[in-house]
Amino acid sequence: MQCFLACLFLGVSLAHDGRGQSALSQKVTLNVENQDIKKILHQLEKQTNIKFVYSSKLIQSDRKATIKVQNGTLARVLDELLTPLQLNYKASEDLIVIKPESSTNQEPVKAEPEVKAGQGTSLRNVSGIVKDSTGVNLPGVNVVIKGTTKGTSTDAGGRYSIDVENENAILIFSYIGYVSQEIPAGTRSTLDVILKEEAAQLNDVIVVGYGTQKKTSITGSVAAITSDDLGRVRAGSTVSSALAGKIPGVSFRMADGRPGGTANINIRNLGRPLFVIDGVQQDLGQFNQIASNDIESITVLKDAAAAIYGVRAANGVVVVSTKKGKLNARNTINADVNFGFQSWTRYFEGLNDSHAYMSYRAEAEINRNGSTAITQSELDRYKAGTEYNYRSFNWRDFVIKRNAPMNTYNLNFTGGSDKITYYVSGTHLFQNSVLGREYQFQRTNVQSNITARIANGLKIGSSINGRIETNSNPGVPGGDDYEVALFSTIRNTPLERPYANDNPDYLNDIKHNETNWGYLNKNYAGKFRSDWRQIQINFDAEYQVAAIPGLSVYGIYSYYMADKLLNNHEYTYDTFTYNPENETYARTGGSINPWREREQVKEIKTTAQARLNYEKNFGQNTIAVILGTERLTENSLRNWIHSVPSANVQRLMYFETSDRYDDSEINRARAGYFARINYSYGNRYFLELSGRRDASYLFAPDKRVGYFPGGSVGWRITEESFMKKIMPSNSILTDLKFRGSYGVLGDDRNPNDANQPIVAEFAYLEGYRYREGTVILDGKPVLGSRDKGVPITGLSWLRSHMTNIGADFSLFNGQLTGSLEYFRRKRTGLPAARTDVLLPQEIGYTLPLENLNSDLRFGYDFALGYSGQKGEVKYNVSGNLSLSRGKNLQQYNPQFFNSVDQYFSSGINRYQGYVWGFEHIGQFQSQEEINNYPVNIDGQGNRTLLPGDLIYKDVDGDGKITDYDRRPIGYANDLPNVNMGFTLGINYKSFDFNADFSGATGYTVFMTEPNRVPFAYDGNLNTIFEDRWHRADIYDKNSAWIPGKYPALRFNDGNHSNTSRPSTFWAHDVTYFRARTIELGYSLPKELISKVKLQKARFYVNAYNLFSIDNMRKYNIDPEVSDGRGRQYPQSKIFNIGANLSF
Repeated sequence: MQCFLACLFLGVSLAHDGRGQSALSQKVTLNVENQDIKKILHQLEKQTNIKFVYSSKLIQSDRKATIKVQNGTLARVLDELLTPLQLNYKASEDLIVIKPESSTNQEPVKAEPEVKAGQGTSLRNVSGIVKDSTGVNLPGVNVVIKGTTKGTSTDAGGRYSIDVENENAILIFSYIGYVSQEIPAGTRSTLDVILKEEAAQLNDVIVVGYGTQKKTSITGSVAAITSDDLGRVRAGSTVSSALAGKIPGVSFRMADGRPGGTANINIRNLGRPLFVIDGVQQDLGQFNQIASNDIESITVLKDAAAAIYGVRAANGVVVVSTKKGKLNARNTINADVNFGFQSWTRYFEGLNDSHAYMSYRAEAEINRNGSTAITQSELDRYKAGTEYNYRSFNWRDFVIKRNAPMNTYNLNFTGGSDKITYYVSGTHLFQNSVLGREYQFQRTNVQSNITARIANGLKIGSSINGRIETNSNPGVPGGDDYEVALFSTIRNTPLERPYANDNPDYLNDIKHNETNWGYLNKNYAGKFRSDWRQIQINFDAEYQVAAIPGLSVYGIYSYYMADKLLNNHEYTYDTFTYNPENETYARTGGSINPWREREQVKEIKTTAQARLNYEKNFGQNTIAVILGTERLTENSLRNWIHSVPSANVQRLMYFETSDRYDDSEINRARAGYFARINYSYGNRYFLELSGRRDASYLFAPDKRVGYFPGGSVGWRITEESFMKKIMPSNSILTDLKFRGSYGVLGDDRNPNDANQPIVAEFAYLEGYRYREGTVILDGKPVLGSRDKGVPITGLSWLRSHMTNIGADFSLFNGQLTGSLEYFRRKRTGLPAARTDVLLPQEIGYTLPLENLNSDLRFGYDFALGYSGQKGEVKYNVSGNLSLSRGKNLQQYNPQFFNSVDQYFSSGINRYQGYVWGFEHIGQFQSQEEINNYPVNIDGQGNRTLLPGDLIYKDVDGDGKITDYDRRPIGYANDLPNVNMGFTLGINYKSFDFNADFSGATGYTVFMTEPNRVPFAYDGNLNTIFEDRWHRADIYDKNSAWIPGKYPALRFNDGNHSNTSRPSTFWAHDVTYFRARTIELGYSLPKELISKVKLQKARFYVNAYNLFSIDNMRKYNIDPEVSDGRGRQYPQSKIFNIGANLSF
């Protein structure tokens, strides 16, 4: 940008050309006092339909001016406004460029000496060059001798020359957008100066609900990240991955890392938020499937600032803005290509040696049953491993394919003239699974944003977003094709092999053949493919009402259409057993039950929105008003058919082979009205009031409408005169703002599942449920109907009362910034049925739901960031931390049998998210200790116990372990109570380095099945159990016990006291800190790439999920999984190489 300014300084004449004269002669009226210059220029744009272009560093800080003009020319106003700032301008048609005030071939100007009459003085010359922190020479810098009017300015090369009287003279260097410096001249004749940029954070513009606001004026809890933050995260297929650890209060947890998988995004653990993309409400799926290259910014509204979005905004709002072209910007082609290689972070590790497996199994059978059929001679044959049925097989290596490819290609075009801007982009993503090349995810995105100024005051735009998304893998029995494949590494033992006699033409019959990885491919298992085709078209228009300055009308219409086609064919197949004696293959298993299904879904959504926007400045007062309405409609059609095909090659589905057909249609509509008023005084006091009226079709007519108000205030105390006296402009504290907000937000979703409504559709009407129950009449099955029950007419909106108190601060001229917030959400109207009205069971239904209960969530957000420069090294570091806890409040008429039942069952005034279990206080050290132990641990007089087994605390002291001995032993495993993030960035010359980290604590993983029960599912043994209590000689019951970490092995015994009870032994309070992204980049020198007409050429290496510091590594479990079995698809460690090119 400094080079751009220098070119303007050298190449632009001060004279206005003829084409701009008519623009400058336009009449304007202004009456502003102590108003921000940027806002004054914005008013002039609205009055004249002229666009002002200037560097953000020229008019960046909160410079103010007072102008009173009645029907004066634009030229007069600009002269009055810009001359004191030593700025000039050039007009061309409806565009005015503001630039530094200097001539083209200016030489360093010497200040004329001020000599009193009759008095002589000796003058000494001081000269030098003024540069910015990047080494670019700055033209037009003011150089003044302190305490005098004598001064000069730098020329186009940043050079200056001035005469001083003595060595005590102090030179003041000042330039708009930079921090002024006072430097003693001393005895030097050459004095070079480097000016530092002013803090830009205070002037950042952030997208908020239905508009934008300057960061200094925001009074709600709002945080944002930009395309720069998103661009360095190359984590796979979803945008949500890029949010991890970057925004305080936003929790990220990716429990499932499969190709195309999404993460769990929550704002302050309030629940699933609302997503708004380019002004249109969308769902999580739409958000996650945007191409990250097309996103300009993501803003998160965390408190009552979300109230203006109304329905479904009670859990916060994620606002996404896609990229758009810029006026008078050159045409640019950008390409971003990266190639990635994926490997799992952690997953279940079982035995891969048949001798070890059989040895542990023999031990486990003896410990459980007292004997085993596995003899020592059998174990010796497994150890030799030479006979056909005594060999070993490593299923993990057979199933998992490391370094699975993941590639992304993006090409976009952007630019603009003085009337039209455009951004057109195409992205293709290909992601293979670590499970092999047949498990694939592909997505192609197209984004087009075009804006045109077609008349004075009228701007129109269109946006097109398209996507084709494909999941493809073998057709596998069960609901989750990936889960079955993952299960194969747990269920299959080293004794089993995928192919009979290792012949790929014959699947081996392992009796649980659905987990045979040799079968799980498109040749044997079948084919599954799901395609989503989606397109969204937005049309918007904005008109500046010339008759009323500051008033504009805005409208947008959005049409969204999505089409899903799912085809799944699960084949019949044969499995074989090989007889080594006669070398024959006999069919002994397989499947003769094929499955063929096809699902088609078509969704159409429309959004129509109209707004009136009004802005007015008078003196130090600024007011902005928004009035609007929107209507949303949704239509969804779905049909699903199932058949039993006669052959594996049969692609079409025929009537005679079909046995089920489902057909459904859903229509929904919502309408809302909203308003917001923003007021500020002197850029010091801020007030925001908002309101929303919504109606939901889910409720009875008299309960349908809801009114949801919100408000917030802010106080920039550093703008007070008394603070400026206490802390001058060069003090440590740059800016300090206190803010608070309160609002009521409505929600018509199920508080426990945001994907479901709070109540069934049309539940307020009487009626019947059809096609429920079957009876046999005259030997024929007849589908029945049943009464819906009592209509739900007393249920209405769930209301969230949001309170937020916070402070934003900036120190050292914006180098150190931060925020601290306290939030509180009280939900009232949680649905529940009355318990003090008796209803006979014979009726067959329960009492209707009403708004009866309430709960609370509260916590803190904290963020801190620092940026600076040391020589040629620029750096930034930031971190954030958030805490969120939930608590139950009111519960309608709770009923308990006794005080003990109340202790275990009541939730009133108790924290949410804890689990009841038993306290493990040790392990038995000998059989003698077991025989003499006074507490009945296993419920069978301790006769099933062995040394190493778990001892539980007898809390109630009754001599036995029962449910009454439970206590809270851990947090829930859905969302962490504490989330954290850390970011580091370093730039040195052409090198850049960035690292993003995220972490969490305050949640508990409870180990189950293969991580708690040895040989679970009659399958393999988790290697963690090798460290167990065991006899020195498994066949000698009198041999010495050797201590270990885990209890003695039992074969697939989930009912033993060790494994059947949730206890602190199996509960792990998780804390992790993960390296999300580490990237090193290098940009080729501009003088080199300009020869091949490149603007930018950057190459990089990138690692995602490179390592994690946590306490779950020893269990081979990823710390973010939510399934204690560890059977979810784990996250991947990804290595990327790529390039960013601009032409």
